[in-house]
Amino acid sequence: MAMGAIAYQKTKKQQQKAREEKYHVPYGPYEAFLKRPLDIVISIIALILLSPIFIVLTISGAVNMCGNPFFVQERPGKDGVIFKLIKFRTMNNRKDKNGKLMPDSERLNLYGKYLRKTSLDEIPELINIVKGDMSIVGPRPLLVEYLPYYNEEEKHRHDVRPGLTGLSQVNGRNLLEWKKRFKLDVEYTKKVSFVNDLKIVIKTVNKVLDRSDILENTTIVEPNFADERKNGKV
Repeated sequence: MAMGAIAYQKTKKQQQKAREEKYHVPYGPYEAFLKRPLDIVISIIALILLSPIFIVLTISGAVNMCGNPFFVQERPGKDGVIFKLIKFRTMNNRKDKNGKLMPDSERLNLYGKYLRKTSLDEIPELINIVKGDMSIVGPRPLLVEYLPYYNEEEKHRHDVRPGLTGLSQVNGRNLLEWKKRFKLDVEYTKKVSFVNDLKIVIKTVNKVLDRSDILENTTIVEPNFADERKNGKV
């Protein structure tokens, strides 16, 4: 116990120094050497096992969305490096007479609502994990436009790879206020361990099965963070 406490205090001091000098120190051997190989192995196995569902959703998505079944958007990853996030499309591309996209509520059809309720729209992100853009567990990748509005502490959410699920996702997801979400995100980056990741994965599975904290239209309770910060609301 004494040796463990000393090692933990040493790691905390290293991380504090790293934060002051704006770089990240892995919490331990798991984060430094094991997390990435586990991400790759688990994601490849998951893609193989889920391949029948992947194929079905690709075909049904092409039909229901009248075209490309995939949603691809630039998101900031580790160290703020931009990557292309891949998901199954949950909204069609309907436009008004002026050529502008219709409101989200009008473009979200029954098929898209089903994908969101079951979290099946997230399956293609396994490809991002294999590529190294993401991890199974980590802060969720948010919009690129948010980058200039993070304070120094909030920027640390990008010290690690973004995740398919994360600490804030199992503690309220989009129902959380921005400050609380960012606090949980940064808290996760300070202590990345196998035990913590396993707890988050188990809680995520339970929430997906219970379909709790899942919102069809996230804009209802999740205002744009950039607008909120500019207006002094966050």
